[in-house]
Amino acid sequence: MGRIHLFEFEDQQWFPSFLRNYGTDFLQFLSNKAKIYKPIVPVLEEGLRNSKTNQILDLASGGGGGLLWLNSELKKRIPELKILLTDFYPNIPAFEYTKTTTDNIGFIASSIDARNVPESLEGLRTQFLSLHHFKPKDAVKILQNAVDSNNGIAVFEAQERSFPSILAMIFSPLSVLFTTPFIRPFKIGRIIFTYLIPIVPLFVLWDGIVSCLRTYSVKEMKSLVNRLEDRDRFNWKINKVKSGPGVILFLLGTPKN
Repeated sequence: MGRIHLFEFEDQQWFPSFLRNYGTDFLQFLSNKAKIYKPIVPVLEEGLRNSKTNQILDLASGGGGGLLWLNSELKKRIPELKILLTDFYPNIPAFEYTKTTTDNIGFIASSIDARNVPESLEGLRTQFLSLHHFKPKDAVKILQNAVDSNNGIAVFEAQERSFPSILAMIFSPLSVLFTTPFIRPFKIGRIIFTYLIPIVPLFVLWDGIVSCLRTYSVKEMKSLVNRLEDRDRFNWKINKVKSGPGVILFLLGTPKN
């Protein structure tokens, strides 16, 4: 199946930010509780080590993704670890809540474009469940910007273009309904727009299916890297690993020197 770049509600500037935040809050909660990123802890360790940094600069963070659980695991091995959350549409309430639960996670409140990251922001750049939001030309810009700034980059996608992934997304509204009462910080609007006016389960369903159709395969991510200038200055590792019933596709690029 070829990659299909349909629209996602989350990407639309007109889409209400509070609804976008409810969606990213759900993804953060689910990824942390299910520990879906457990298999990629060694990849992050390798990325930090090879990038000679103890800071993760998370791009397109949404609600923070699975970084809460990952942070607890990585700190066992890297006690001095720091994490900085950023997004083009920053979910400030989620960022603030995440910051209160840890002593080493901060955030940037202003909009940060993953294609053109300010030079002052350094560290291993990470993207969780977000590269598929970008068309190939923009995905190349993200990778090129990392190479140009000599900052390592690690990209992770917890879905792929496959029938099992799409089937899992079809059942995502049920996950939204079951988990919503436990998501923090508590928002009465989240309850209203999940149960009384079920916009959140429906847009999560649509965006989830579209995310599968948009996800770059291992072969396509290798093709993106092949389009980069000075790509030979970096070591590249692109593959996928098993995570429960699903898989995680990943791309890791780190400076050679």
